[in-house]
Amino acid sequence: MAKDCSFDVVSEVDMQEVDNAVNQAKKEIGTRYDFRGSKAEISLEGDTIKIIGDDEYKLNAIIDVLKGKMIKRNVAIKNLDYGKVEPAAGATVRQVITIKKGITKENAKEVVKAIKNMKIKVQASIQEDQVRVSGKDKDDLQAVIQMLKQLDIPVELQFVNFRS
Repeated sequence: MAKDCSFDVVSEVDMQEVDNAVNQAKKEIGTRYDFRGSKAEISLEGDTIKIIGDDEYKLNAIIDVLKGKMIKRNVAIKNLDYGKVEPAAGATVRQVITIKKGITKENAKEVVKAIKNMKIKVQASIQEDQVRVSGKDKDDLQAVIQMLKQLDIPVELQFVNFRS
């Protein structure tokens, strides 16, 4: 009798790598000529990154530096949720970026629906902030992974805990 194989679809962010990217961005902002004398600031507090700049142009430049550092450290920038730009003290502007962890219920339902639309013999179940996919054939599970990689979901998906 064949055993079931399974894997979990998750959306995780390595917070140590995010911290390293923020620290590298701070260093670069501190040494760049176009930020000399400005009130450019970036800080990581829990699951949020707070950015302060003199104006929206400087704020966007800081975000570009941060994105570059995150990409180099293999952190998915798809998992960043940008808040609105708001005025801050001392004629500066502030933006809060929230780091999304886990798959929301809506995204999980979309993943399960896409798997069911493939019409292959696998089962998908939502378990808190992840989706477990199981089936008898490993090749079916590989096909599901390939399909999910092409699916347009607002968070980066990882495939972990593969069991056979």
